[in-house]
Amino acid sequence: MCQYNKMFSHVYVEKGVAEHPRTKQILEKLNNTTVIEIDHYKDVFCRKKQSISAQSNAKALILAENTSGCIYEGAPVCQSFGNENFYYCSCMMNCIFDCEYCYLKGMYPSGNLVVFVNLEDIFAELEALLSQKSIYLCVSYDADLVAIESLTGFVREWIAFTKKHENLTIEIRTKSGRCDLLSNYEACDRVIIAYTVSPQRIAAEYEHFASAPMERIQAAKCAMDSGFPVRLCFDPMIYCKDWRGEYSRMVGDVFSQIDGSKLWDVSIGSFRISQDYLKKMRKDMPCSAVVNFPYDNVNGYYQYPENIRSDMEEFMIQAVSEYVDKDRIFMWK
Repeated sequence: MCQYNKMFSHVYVEKGVAEHPRTKQILEKLNNTTVIEIDHYKDVFCRKKQSISAQSNAKALILAENTSGCIYEGAPVCQSFGNENFYYCSCMMNCIFDCEYCYLKGMYPSGNLVVFVNLEDIFAELEALLSQKSIYLCVSYDADLVAIESLTGFVREWIAFTKKHENLTIEIRTKSGRCDLLSNYEACDRVIIAYTVSPQRIAAEYEHFASAPMERIQAAKCAMDSGFPVRLCFDPMIYCKDWRGEYSRMVGDVFSQIDGSKLWDVSIGSFRISQDYLKKMRKDMPCSAVVNFPYDNVNGYYQYPENIRSDMEEFMIQAVSEYVDKDRIFMWK
């Protein structure tokens, strides 16, 4: 049986950020860690022939500087929620959780986590955009900022920045079940906390290391009680045996704890992914049921066959609409 190092037992630090205040703050919070200086994060992160599935059991941390920009226009597979100027930001790359179906496994060459410590430069880049137009920005698509907040403090900084810029709305998406975190932060009505919730069976089989669904539901309730607008994301929906029963029980669990009328909105969408990402994931995870399902390729994106996809999404819309007005239920199209 393989024995793995603990998470972040090794931290790679670019020489250029070794003295950066955030680098020092992060390293102070890590114990019994081997720190290795490197010239550039890509020297480690972009090495050839890395095994993402093996690295998921013992992730290394890479502290780096982003010099090429971190703010991008939203991708076609992402929901814009009706926002015209839809962008996302990569102040980190990769996630401490290990969801088998996650597109990050196909997008990045490594399972290790990169944190760009020069957040002030990202804010400056964003301010240049904000001088031209209002922005809707997803800051936690390529990482789970809430899950690693105790190490980085980025959530606190994003909230503070958003409060200062009235034409900025951000979404922070998470599978973390931390109830204590947001209650310690002053709420902002332009900081949407989005919780991805899955049936217990799906979480147990595919969402490794993520918080249990009931913990996420409780965390969502805590965020609402603290004054934050909360979005629930039933996305991606994953097909399984008795999916109707699994998702019906999940909806019951959610709305036994949460008042649907007080939610900001709800996102629903079945699994979909770029063909290039899935090809890479299938090579790395040949035994994963969710990765190797016989999806249909539609214009370069894999998704469930139409009969499965429409059945699942229509079922979910009907189930959720018993608790949430339909004009606040968003679908990926």
